[in-house]
Amino acid sequence: MRDPSPTPDETTGPYRWRWLILVVMIVAEIMDLLDASIVNVAGPALEDSLGAGSVGLQWVIGGYALTLGAGLVLGGRLGDRYGRRRMFLIGLAAFTTSSLLCAIAPSIESLIAFRLLQGTAGAMLLPQGLGLLRENFSGPELTKVFAVFGPVLGLGGIIGPVLGGFLIEGDFFGLGWRSVFLINLPIGIAALIVAAKFVPKKAGDRTVRVDMTGAALIVASCALLVLPLNQGQENGWPLWTWLSMAASAIGFALFALQQRRTAAAGRDPLVTPGLLRKPAFTVGLGGIALFFGGLIGTQLVLTLFLQIGRHFTAGAAGLGNLPLAVGTAVGGAISGAFLADKIGRKVLQIGPLVQLAGAAVLWFELDGLDGLDAASFSIWDIVPGTAVAGIGAGMVIAALFSFILAAVDDDEIGSASGVLSAVQAIGGSIGVAVFGSVFFARAETGDFTGGFHRALIVQACLLTAFLAITFLLPEKGRPDDEQHGAATGPAAGSDTKQHLTV
Repeated sequence: MRDPSPTPDETTGPYRWRWLILVVMIVAEIMDLLDASIVNVAGPALEDSLGAGSVGLQWVIGGYALTLGAGLVLGGRLGDRYGRRRMFLIGLAAFTTSSLLCAIAPSIESLIAFRLLQGTAGAMLLPQGLGLLRENFSGPELTKVFAVFGPVLGLGGIIGPVLGGFLIEGDFFGLGWRSVFLINLPIGIAALIVAAKFVPKKAGDRTVRVDMTGAALIVASCALLVLPLNQGQENGWPLWTWLSMAASAIGFALFALQQRRTAAAGRDPLVTPGLLRKPAFTVGLGGIALFFGGLIGTQLVLTLFLQIGRHFTAGAAGLGNLPLAVGTAVGGAISGAFLADKIGRKVLQIGPLVQLAGAAVLWFELDGLDGLDAASFSIWDIVPGTAVAGIGAGMVIAALFSFILAAVDDDEIGSASGVLSAVQAIGGSIGVAVFGSVFFARAETGDFTGGFHRALIVQACLLTAFLAITFLLPEKGRPDDEQHGAATGPAAGSDTKQHLTV
């Protein structure tokens, strides 16, 4: 029987099975989104099963985002060199296998190691998706593809905690928390079979050189930053934690220098050096780290507060995230549909102000819980604050990438998008570490409301800093259809769709 996946040279018309490629890419992206948030509700279950403490839980949640973010740009380069189909299949197989390893982990230490491996596999898998779509779709069809991508990925971000809570509380076949990883097996295997059969073969460009030195510097710098943030609170912030963070800053500076020297020597850097010389893009990176660090960190604290502080089941805690998630979807729809085009950069300034208003409402709602026992508390007691905060977050998420990408040249879009997505993931990992430490510092004394209050103060500081950064961004965003397909050449495979993770 003839292989249904011809090489591009074997056909002159549109590839017959191209819509199956879209399905597989969406499945891969949703698997990533689920694994970024589905574990949030597993804290008490992991503590009962594996003895996971606060630091272990932070590593299980944030470790995935850390290795994902640190490896995204490298994953894009590997796809350029060895072929996106090949790297997609390798990444998907590794992601599915590491999910199985997570499910059978006998200890919290092994689970953390397997989560780090799972994030690395995701970094090899995800950057290939949009490159494969651009290779098989063009013109109006490509626009339709991206129109489908956004809402589906937004839904994936919303259902993560809900699905995780359902699986843990259902305790199907006595698997408990392990089912949140096992769910990837049938999905991953089916996607792997379809991708192997129907994604067309296209050779990579062996002239592309992979900058392993730059990749090593990024991984080391990220690790030196996140390690003390996770461990510092429990260890009393000894000298090594401060030295580690200082070494991280030096590492990032060395990376920027090494990238410039690599380009000057005529070799391919991981990041187009011209990007780092654009002030609007550079401050935009800081803005993304601040915004998503605060967003992901606050979502984690909300889940921990519901489960540990108010004794919600995993399923109820997952549903407790819905007001925030629905608010984010509403804010994103408002911003993406007309507001960003109509008022430009002001949408990025209104969004954090709405978030701050929601945080203020939530603060007073939490104050009103004093004296209430767990049985008297309902998620409706904090719905107004979380929903308003979600609307503000959605307004920013829908528009942020386009305004930062407006500061870069067309031939830099691929590299820029990959860097932005990497910083988003790393920012989320840092947010988990910081907000987890802030919350648990008070929760260990039984003051769960105080822990949430402190987290809201940290978020307010981050949002204020983000608000200041927005005034340095371009006044108009880059059109959506130019954010995904404008780049050609080696950098083009390095971009990945920003995650609507809530």
